[in-house]
Amino acid sequence: MKNLTPTLILIAAAFATALPLAAQAPAAVRVNSSGGNSPHETTGAVIGGRNGNRVTITYGRPFSKDPKSAEIRKIWGTLVPWEKAWRLGSDEATLLITQQSLVIGETTIAPGAYTIYMVPSEKGVSKLAFSSNLGKWGIPVDETHDVARVDLKKDAVEKSVDQLTIAVAADPAPATSGVIKITWETTQFSLPFSIKK
Repeated sequence: MKNLTPTLILIAAAFATALPLAAQAPAAVRVNSSGGNSPHETTGAVIGGRNGNRVTITYGRPFSKDPKSAEIRKIWGTLVPWEKAWRLGSDEATLLITQQSLVIGETTIAPGAYTIYMVPSEKGVSKLAFSSNLGKWGIPVDETHDVARVDLKKDAVEKSVDQLTIAVAADPAPATSGVIKITWETTQFSLPFSIKK
């Protein structure tokens, strides 16, 4: 019980601090380089149970709708060209943080922070690149500091997704594995990985 009291005090203090912040007006939505609104989001998951590895991704989420004309744009192959490095979002470069090593096929990504970007391919194998060049604007994409490039699996989705969505999810079997999913328009790219203990 003695150990529980300091914990409860810390939790109460955290809530007391958070309430005035929650009452403030929400942060302004960013205007991206094409003049549209692109909310920013951090997504993540703990892989491997309670003492597992937290993987987080922070990125800008552009919409399919053109911010100037309100027309729906074709994403893959037009707005995002095939066979060229793409920043995987809007505004600043997309950031991935992992607390433990990720194993992707034969490639091991050491713990730390990485800029990630994508090279989508129409008929070949699309790639996800991990770069050591951090804190940059998303364009132009810097391809000179790559730590690794790994294969993505490409699938069609039935319902079109209006806004770029990246998700990190745990895979229940085995418990030390997870997947990153990148979905926009009617295409989903996925990257299974496991945690190196």
